[in-house]
Amino acid sequence: MTSLLKSGEVEDLTVLGTGPAGLTAAIYSARANLRPLCIDGDQPGGQLTITSEVENYPGFAEPVLGPDLMMAFRKQAERFGTRFLQGKVVRADLSKKPFLLEMDDGKKIWTKTLIIASGASAQWLGLPNEKRLMGKGVSGCATCDGFFFRNADVAIVGGGDTAMEEATFLTRFAKTVTIIHRRNQLRASKAMQDKAQKNPKIRFLLDSQVEDILGDQSVSGIRIKNLETNVISDLEVQGVFVAIGHHPNTALFKSQLDCDSVGYLHTEPRSTCTNIPGVFAAGDVADRIYRQAVTAAGTGCMAAMDAESYLESEE
Repeated sequence: MTSLLKSGEVEDLTVLGTGPAGLTAAIYSARANLRPLCIDGDQPGGQLTITSEVENYPGFAEPVLGPDLMMAFRKQAERFGTRFLQGKVVRADLSKKPFLLEMDDGKKIWTKTLIIASGASAQWLGLPNEKRLMGKGVSGCATCDGFFFRNADVAIVGGGDTAMEEATFLTRFAKTVTIIHRRNQLRASKAMQDKAQKNPKIRFLLDSQVEDILGDQSVSGIRIKNLETNVISDLEVQGVFVAIGHHPNTALFKSQLDCDSVGYLHTEPRSTCTNIPGVFAAGDVADRIYRQAVTAAGTGCMAAMDAESYLESEE
């Protein structure tokens, strides 16, 4: 459903993003009669649209496909009156009210409040088979997908704290976990390295990089190049977890909103309020720790309630 915007009309609330955070914000604000406008962005449905089965979202006794879950979110938001607009915001002016958003097709949107729920993107290796095997053994989230790799051999690509944390988590399920890092030293903190090195299920391949991911219908192995010797070898694994970092989709707002060095937006304690009154942040744009669908949905609910309270106070 595409919104029919009237020229010069000022929206009460605009939501950027249609992942769990954005759609939950839309559901709650629509039920509060705010008639939110929800902008799809680059990846309608968010990261769950590239996830196969979701087993840890409350309310589903059986696994649900990620795209199906997000379609259910969207239909629920539409049922309460949320309007959707396809496209991407390419410029935002938060210096005065109403806030101004410019779309990639030149359309301009003025809005009294704004919920930024544009998510975060995992950094990938850029290998030919990586995208093809996404959700078929390739993952960017051990917490989300580790359960599917019981008694399997898996690999983690990365050398930071996240890679060590995910490797340790995967040992609950996997038979072996191989950490592959392109340098001869890990970047993780000493405590995290020590924990991983003491785990008998974890082994390390340093000075190595993944050249390709192997498999037809699912991952069957990876091709590895030793950067010291240039020797190429194949390692049989059933899962590949890429843990080389995430970046929040907040480039439009870095110069206007308070954020950390990576770009995660700062919010006030126990709220979703940013440093600009009327602008709220929900989901992975402000969460560098949990990055789960259920936590994103929770902050989407909070952002909608914060926006409703703000609008009432302004009136």
